[in-house]
Amino acid sequence: MRSENASPIVRRSFALPKSLLDEITALAPAHARKNLNRLVTVALRDYAARQKERAFEEAMAKMATDPAIRGENASISREFRVGERDGLKDD
Repeated sequence: MRSENASPIVRRSFALPKSLLDEITALAPAHARKNLNRLVTVALRDYAARQKERAFEEAMAKMATDPAIRGENASISREFRVGERDGLKDD
């Protein structure tokens, strides 16, 4: 059972190849080079963001091939074309 005062920080031990650690340390900003916890946190956040972006892009690509969505987009485009002929300037 979780205590109400439990820390939001999860502590885990893990092993990293030294070559990876050396590479990441060399690439890290100077202020973060000695803080492995910070580096891992930033890396995992970046990984999560990339995975979300990839999933979004895949969903958009799937939607782009959906005949129903393509038909709806064509209909919306036709409606906007009528409005674009109103003679008003875009400024």
